Amino acid sequence: MTRQRALIVDDEPDIRELLEITLGRMKLDTRSARNVKEAREWLAKEPFDLCLTDMRLPDGTGLELVQHILQRHPQVPVAMITAYGSLDTAINALKAGAFDFLTKPVDLGRLRELVAAALRLRSADGEELPVDSRLLGNSPPMQSLRKQILKLARSQAPVYISGESGSGKELVARLIHEQGSRCEQPFVPVNCGAIPTELMESEFFGHKKGSFTGAIEDKQGLFQAANGGTLFLDEVADLPLPMQVKLLRAIQEKAVRAVGGQQELIVDVRILCATHKDLAGEVAAERFRQDLYYRLNVIELRVPALRERREDIALLTDSVLKRLAEGTGISAAKLDDDALEKLKSYRFPGNVRELENMLERAYTLCEDDRITASDLRLADCNPNSENGESNLAQIDNLEDHLEIIERKLIMQALEETRWNRTAAAQRLGLSFRSMRYRLKKLGID
Repeated sequence: MTRQRALIVDDEPDIRELLEITLGRMKLDTRSARNVKEAREWLAKEPFDLCLTDMRLPDGTGLELVQHILQRHPQVPVAMITAYGSLDTAINALKAGAFDFLTKPVDLGRLRELVAAALRLRSADGEELPVDSRLLGNSPPMQSLRKQILKLARSQAPVYISGESGSGKELVARLIHEQGSRCEQPFVPVNCGAIPTELMESEFFGHKKGSFTGAIEDKQGLFQAANGGTLFLDEVADLPLPMQVKLLRAIQEKAVRAVGGQQELIVDVRILCATHKDLAGEVAAERFRQDLYYRLNVIELRVPALRERREDIALLTDSVLKRLAEGTGISAAKLDDDALEKLKSYRFPGNVRELENMLERAYTLCEDDRITASDLRLADCNPNSENGESNLAQIDNLEDHLEIIERKLIMQALEETRWNRTAAAQRLGLSFRSMRYRLKKLGID
């Protein structure tokens, strides 16, 4: 079997020798170059499975080589070697398309992990990836989204996934993880808005037995649970400022210390994050740290709202109704033409999640496996115009109308916090007592 081959680019002989010996012990053939010119010559002569390049080279920079490889040899993962403390340089390399980065002095354990991850990614090249049934849609925005997911899966860069509530941000994060080199390692999602402030440090970094009242045994944190895999921080804008400082340090140092612990634990975690809020606006309002924003937002991926891809509604509807019918022993319900047109003209402030909830309700109300416009009960969903103004002529009773709006906002907050009533109350600016009263009044269990 032909051995896999790596190209090492560095002008320091000692570094080249160290990398050659380490990769040789991993059963890789290596070629070495002292500058950009020699690296390009090797790339033109032989195929490679991996490239490791220093940032500063006598006749150019590692970024120039990254860009050259992306254009001429896009299947070759490139890792950048930077000086210790040069995180800005490393981030620029990731933005340029580098697979990952190492800092000098090179940690050999980290080097071996990086090489193994890059080769796993390389071995998957050419495989035909099926269209994931969880990410449906043939509209141009969805075709573009799938291409971006495939591209980002080839990188280790932090990704900020933006989009409205219910648009599928967590699903996108899972697909990036599943199609990348960490796919066999854990994917750990966490809703930052659902964790009580006083427990955040323990949840993220773990704690030692006896470190605080109620700590009756050692507990592993989310970073430790995701070690080797991906940590997905949903609703990251809801993190309080003190926790943002601790999160920034964990990301920069790639190490965490459990509450009550004395030693730091090295962790290898890819960070993906999301929020339905405008994160740049949160930074401007000084509710989110700018330095953390730059660490998380190396690459931004926007998930389109459902109203931006109305041509996908029919496909999504068929899929949801088939899923609802599974296990019932009856055929899937169908929408009549009028009902489908009503859905296509609806604004969907809750996006795909709202569509699913709406169809589940209509499925239970319809007769003869046929869903009509009246079964959708769009009037209950407060279908506003694009500028958000209600049609007063449609309101028969103000109290009933306000109750519909109140129920919708409370349900949305509960869904976004995975039914954590305390976190949902905070999101709505309510006391827990007031939240409990409203839940009882509206009959929400």
